Amino acid sequence: MPRPTGRVLTLLELLQSGGTRTVAELADRLGVEGRTVRRYVDQLIELDVPVESVRGRYGGYRLAPGYRLPPLMLSDDEALAVLLGLVAGRRAGLTTMERTASETASAKIRRVLPKHIARRLDTLLDALAFTDQPGDFDTPDAEVLLTIADAVRHRRPVSIRYTDRDGRRSERTLHAYGVVAHAGRWYVTGQDARIGADRTFRLDRIADARTLPGSFEAPVGTDPAQRVLSAFATAEYRHEVTLRIHGTVGQIRAHLPASVASLEEHAPTTGEDGATERWLRVRLRAERLDWLPPVLAALDRPFVIERPDELRALVITLADRLTSYARQA
Repeated sequence: MPRPTGRVLTLLELLQSGGTRTVAELADRLGVEGRTVRRYVDQLIELDVPVESVRGRYGGYRLAPGYRLPPLMLSDDEALAVLLGLVAGRRAGLTTMERTASETASAKIRRVLPKHIARRLDTLLDALAFTDQPGDFDTPDAEVLLTIADAVRHRRPVSIRYTDRDGRRSERTLHAYGVVAHAGRWYVTGQDARIGADRTFRLDRIADARTLPGSFEAPVGTDPAQRVLSAFATAEYRHEVTLRIHGTVGQIRAHLPASVASLEEHAPTTGEDGATERWLRVRLRAERLDWLPPVLAALDRPFVIERPDELRALVITLADRLTSYARQA
């Protein structure tokens, strides 16, 4: 049978998981009576743990919001999940502040892991492989990230100091719709209030963010992730490319995702759906064109290049080169 001290620590762990817990629920989880739960709560309060009593039909106990509670207790599975999340975040470039913050957090958790769990974790990390190299990305300031996230949640305008890719600095008022992690970077998408147009900003290029008075209404059906993908597909680059490709949406998207290209779908006819092969117009912008011919070859679908002519020449050159290779003995 668990000792009373063990049950008090279990009660603390249950309260740490968040929300209000009823006396009946806590008694059932601890295997004690309701009056014993109240005695355990009193012991936590004597240890300066701020347990609040919530009255009413759905009342019970909860921890005071914002309290930083030592010690943080994690089960073996929870510790493993946190460590793997830190490893994956570093590999994907989705970390905040300096990389050392993630590394020191990992070290602190590993230091208190039971030896058998630590050995199994090391075995897993040795066997774990990634399909890409670790990203070398600039990471956003944690305070900037949290300030913008709070502005998104409460629909408050936020003032940001931003440096664009050409090094130009500006101060903008943003109505932020959402924060999006994509391809190893953090982005915020919303309306630039000064020009009244939607914009997407890299969070690591924001030097400062502060919430402003007032509020705003986000457009109905706002999908921040889709807005970020659309922003990439329509960004200003050196070349504007227009193609017609015969195939299904899935076939085209497998090689030209929404972050790269936009599709103009024809209205479906009777019995036609997204899996039906048909001519679709594909539009994209690119700083360079040399990567497109291999993509079109891998797509292996009939296509027509509408513009630019430079792309047509590059495709012909690739086709000639592949033909010459194939004819070699």
